[in-house]
Amino acid sequence: MTIEIKYDCNEIDWNLVASILKQVGMAHHAPEIHAKAFQASHTKVFIFDDDKMIGFGRALSDGAYQAAIYDCAVLPEYQGQKIGSLIMEHILKHLEGCNVILYAAPGKEGFYQKQGFSRMKTGMAKFISEQVMQDKGFIE
Repeated sequence: MTIEIKYDCNEIDWNLVASILKQVGMAHHAPEIHAKAFQASHTKVFIFDDDKMIGFGRALSDGAYQAAIYDCAVLPEYQGQKIGSLIMEHILKHLEGCNVILYAAPGKEGFYQKQGFSRMKTGMAKFISEQVMQDKGFIE
C-alpha cells in the first residue's frame, strides 16, 4: 500500500465521496453537495492508496478555538488498517488550540475514544430530519 494524503479538493471524484459515505452507512448527498461542503470546510483530508481514494474527513472551524469534524469515512475493505486514525491525526493537526466536537455513528464511539475524544454530557442537536436521526440512534 502506497499512501498519499491530500489537503485540497482539486481533482476529487465527488461521485466516489458520495459512494463511500453510502457504503459505510453515513449520510450522503448528491456529489455537488459534497463538493460544496468540503470546499467550504476549514480542513479537509483525502487519503489515497496509489491513485485510489480510500478515505477522507473534514472539519469546520473558526481557526481560533472551536471546530467540528464531519464525514470521516474509510472504504470498508481498508477499515481496521489505521486509515481512519491517519485521517483524524491529520485533521487534528490543523486544529491545534481548538476545542473539537463531533458526533459518531452509533457503535463507532470507541474509535473516537481511541483518538482522545470523550463523551459529552450536554450535547444537543437540531436535525433537519429529526425522525430519521432518532431511528438511526443519534438522538433520544
